[in-house]
Amino acid sequence: MSEKKLSDNERMKRESNFLRGTIVDGLADRMTGGFSADNFQLIRFHGMYQQDDRDVRAERAKQKLEPIHNVMLRARMPGGIITPTQWLAIDKFAEEHSLYGSIRLTTRQTFQFHGVLKPNIKLMHQTLNQIGIDSIATAGDVNRNVLCTSNPVESELHQEAYEWAKKISEHLLLKTRAYAEIWLDGEKLETTDEEPILGNTYLPRKFKTTVVLPPQNDVDVHANDLNFVAIAEQGKLVGFNVLVGGGLAMTHGDKSTYPRKADDFGFIPLENTLDIAAAVVTTQRDWGNRSNRKNAKTKYTLDRVGVDVFKAEVEKRAGIVFTQSRPYEFTGRGDRFGWVEGIDGKHHLTLFIENGRLLDYLGKPLKTGVAEIAKVHKGDFRMTANQNLIVAGVDAKDKKQIENIAREYGLLDNRVSEQRKNSMACVSFPTCPLAMAEAERFLPEFVTDVERVLGKHGLGQDENIILRVTGCPNGCGRAMLAEIGLVGKAPGRYNLHIGGNRSGTRIPKMYRENITVAQITEEIDLLVGRWAVERESGEDFGDFTIRAEIIEPVLVSKRDFYAQFRIV
Repeated sequence: MSEKKLSDNERMKRESNFLRGTIVDGLADRMTGGFSADNFQLIRFHGMYQQDDRDVRAERAKQKLEPIHNVMLRARMPGGIITPTQWLAIDKFAEEHSLYGSIRLTTRQTFQFHGVLKPNIKLMHQTLNQIGIDSIATAGDVNRNVLCTSNPVESELHQEAYEWAKKISEHLLLKTRAYAEIWLDGEKLETTDEEPILGNTYLPRKFKTTVVLPPQNDVDVHANDLNFVAIAEQGKLVGFNVLVGGGLAMTHGDKSTYPRKADDFGFIPLENTLDIAAAVVTTQRDWGNRSNRKNAKTKYTLDRVGVDVFKAEVEKRAGIVFTQSRPYEFTGRGDRFGWVEGIDGKHHLTLFIENGRLLDYLGKPLKTGVAEIAKVHKGDFRMTANQNLIVAGVDAKDKKQIENIAREYGLLDNRVSEQRKNSMACVSFPTCPLAMAEAERFLPEFVTDVERVLGKHGLGQDENIILRVTGCPNGCGRAMLAEIGLVGKAPGRYNLHIGGNRSGTRIPKMYRENITVAQITEEIDLLVGRWAVERESGEDFGDFTIRAEIIEPVLVSKRDFYAQFRIV
């Protein structure tokens, strides 16, 4: 670890008494709707971010009023599976105790509550606890919600992968009793807290883990620190290829930050999974940069010490040697919408939820519709890493009833284009404090513009481009793995990135910087016009931009991402 002065977050974690801080006192303070000082950061380890409504912030400041402080909570749901009973409980809480009344499905394969005021925070955690859900370690410098490919077809294989996602989540989870003591009125034990894997000051930065089932890369492995790529033989899971060091966040104007693909360390048998997970995490714990948080993620540690050195340390700590990676291929990462039948004879309905936002819109009561399905559904729901929802495990005799409800409430609409289904955005305004430009509220109308461009050049509804928008460069919408990625720079202005691919294994490169929406639409019009005329048979948009030398590929992020790009 660097001998430079540690960041203040390190002091905060060290002095927090294993993440307790003075959160209890802050919760009781009714003079403010927010949390102050260290508690503002510490509540993140408990799964919450303090936010306010930025649409009214300036007006309230003029009136000398405090911002409308509230929290966003992100649940811990390894693999994104939730029961109908649990769903009805979170639906009821969102309706009765949040400012916005919505449930949001996230790119981290879980749900978020937005707009929960301080008097309702403890009730929120206790409500979740009563139905077997928590929000431990879904934010902060820890291993976060573990993703798993949402595979409704190969049910037995998916079940094995899902079980490993749960095991990994539990193995890497916080051990402190702070969450239970503060939110669930847990008994304060006279014991010494220990964090054998995460360490007493936790990790240098956030850490993300996935379990993925090829050929679908729906969890976007290259956006994550640690990835277990499932290898199956004769329909049984035999082990994992381990990919380490992916991450998409960067900082505008700071070329020491960049998105990065994960490196393939090799293959391990199933019995070594937890040991390897712990070894990767502890190596990053001990070697990660605790002085500069902008360079604290695993991807920077690998580039600083060298991939081979990091890998050797993991092998040493785990007492395991990686063998040569087993072959696999990613052929796509989108969700399979509509009905599919699994090998077990069960049926699964994937519903498109634009931006993951479940709310009752005028003429389209989506949130109520999912609740109505939950009242009769005998299987489970699966939240996808693409912000959609799968009604899973439906008997053939129940299909018609489920589909009728979905259509009645606007959850199933055959008119939705492939372009819309393959577009995604982060939350951004009005709640995210990091937002620089619109994303979620901007995307629907912008997709309509892109649909018009595709139609103008003779490309039908089946044609699409992987399109993603983030309101800032922190990467929540995974724009740095899109064929077209927009990254917010200022209100109404974005950096335009192109050149990613459909399988999510290539990072796009900046093509135009800090341009308006009108300029972006004009650029896409020109590019799509060329693609429609010049592409080879079956050639996707991102691949075309590379082959046509419109943009140069990012092969090594640290070297290529900021290198002078070519414009044709």
